[in-house]
Amino acid sequence: MNKKPELIISSLDAERLYDLMESLPAGSFAGEKELEAELGRATIVEPKDMPSTVVTMNSTVNFIVESTQEEFTKTLVYPKNADASTDKISILAPVGSALLGLSQGDEIEWPKPSGGLIKVKIKAITYQPERAGELHR
Repeated sequence: MNKKPELIISSLDAERLYDLMESLPAGSFAGEKELEAELGRATIVEPKDMPSTVVTMNSTVNFIVESTQEEFTKTLVYPKNADASTDKISILAPVGSALLGLSQGDEIEWPKPSGGLIKVKIKAITYQPERAGELHR
């Protein structure tokens, strides 16, 4: 896959993610440069203007890993909200970084920490804070 899909990120999520990344030591998580690059190429919109079909922070997303055809439903969270629960995925996890800003139906290839690429496709966004009216979460 050569062309990356368009990304849309809320101004609130972008601000919080930049603050998070600045607070961490350089090289402290796999995919740091990729996440920074994705934030840099994203279209930033106000939370009230976020399309309802886009993955934002705290969205619950149904996605498939193309190579294994495994399907997952996870809530994309900040590291402080990640726990041992299997229904959450941190934005700092490679797949978590890959999900942010994608729209339903999009797919993206993302580097794995062990090398190689993982291809993820968004099937559905079952919950999005902005769609639910939670604009300042």
